[in-house]
Amino acid sequence: MSRRETARTALIALFVTALVTAQLTAAKVLAIPLPASLPVVGATATLPGAALAYALTYFASDCYAELYGRRPAQVMVNVGFVMNFVLLALVWSTILAPAAPASVDPGQFATVLGASTNIVLGSLVAYVVSQNWDVLVFHALRDRTDGAHLWLRNIGSTATSQAIDTVLFVGVGFYVAPRLLGVGFALSGTALLALAVGQYLLKLLIAVVDTPFVYGVVRFVRSDPDDPTSGSWTTE
Repeated sequence: MSRRETARTALIALFVTALVTAQLTAAKVLAIPLPASLPVVGATATLPGAALAYALTYFASDCYAELYGRRPAQVMVNVGFVMNFVLLALVWSTILAPAAPASVDPGQFATVLGASTNIVLGSLVAYVVSQNWDVLVFHALRDRTDGAHLWLRNIGSTATSQAIDTVLFVGVGFYVAPRLLGVGFALSGTALLALAVGQYLLKLLIAVVDTPFVYGVVRFVRSDPDDPTSGSWTTE
């Protein structure tokens, strides 16, 4: 098996693993201390636990888009969206199934794994819009630069898509759904802004830090001497 084929499988596996982990860790709210107090955020950045794993999905999708093209990357993203519903169905079927006497406490199990409806709605809307935007911007920048400056399309596509993701997730999950549908709790404007800014700062930092790793993956795959497509640029 060539590096290209192995990398395709590995990147899809990483994307799905990070996506599933993000769904399962969304219930925990993180408080990341900052080296200095910032406007709006303060001295601590507040964000859902899913932010760490979810950032990896952009790393995987950018590597995949660079190596295999726009259309395959969009297929991966949209299949991942459907798999979110499979995950939710499996988790909730387990939560609703009768528990044995020796089982962990069903209430605690449901609290940890059963994300509230407003969080699910926010994450699904944010996912399908931001991930498809990421792929589109990545290839638009690639076309504009004739395939040069991988760092620009990696950071540019991720920075804009993460901004969209943050606004939609926080807006739908903590304002629109509670106000219009009566599910979850609505945050104040100040709390919404602090939550959104804290999330975005961490996501943007990860986008910058992961750029050398994107270069490393792409160069490793394209340097395979046994692959006849090695070194070729995908323009799909």
